[in-house]
Amino acid sequence: MALNTAPIYSGVGDIQWGATALVAANTTYEATGSNVLTVFSSSVSGSFVQRVRFKASGSTVATVARIFIGNATASAALFGPNVILFDEITLPAITSGSTAAQAVFELPFNAALPAAYRILATTATAQVNGGWYVSAVGGSYTTP
Repeated sequence: MALNTAPIYSGVGDIQWGATALVAANTTYEATGSNVLTVFSSSVSGSFVQRVRFKASGSTVATVARIFIGNATASAALFGPNVILFDEITLPAITSGSTAAQAVFELPFNAALPAAYRILATTATAQVNGGWYVSAVGGSYTTP
């Protein structure tokens, strides 16, 4: 018998972001080392994440951003065997200025996260004059 026969919708919108911009290089594929940000933490009832957004914080050099899903409920640290590389996105070099808006780069996520799971992000190339702000747009499976 099916566990749930009715569609599930998030109860409230949930937008979260990394505490700082990604500026240092991290070439790992396991979310270990430095320059790893928690971008989204799911609620106690779980969450749905629609997309992850990248916005330059000044002039940047080209890089690849890596997005990981981590199981924060595991007894070990939230790295190594407790995370998996979910996807990557190429971020181009950006020249900041005062006369034109900088582009936003979005990675479709469209996945439900169990309770206490996290989305982590890192970039592979050190940024000289800027960095990348990362945010996630989704919803929480709680009642409003």
